[in-house]
Amino acid sequence: MVVRGVGGIILVVLGAVWIAQGVGAMNGSAMSGHGQYAVLGVVVALIGLFLLLRAWRVRNTPRQRP
Repeated sequence: MVVRGVGGIILVVLGAVWIAQGVGAMNGSAMSGHGQYAVLGVVVALIGLFLLLRAWRVRNTPRQRP
């Protein structure tokens, strides 16, 4: 659960940085201004959001006792 949450946060932040670089909002890299990195950033951020939702869902699911 914790690994999914931390991994999800890292992927969302990484995706946001790649989106910013891909659209040219963040300069100083070879990725700056290349649209394919913005698309890749969206994919990475969506995977991160999926992991966060899974971690949240597992956390809020009542546990069954044997």
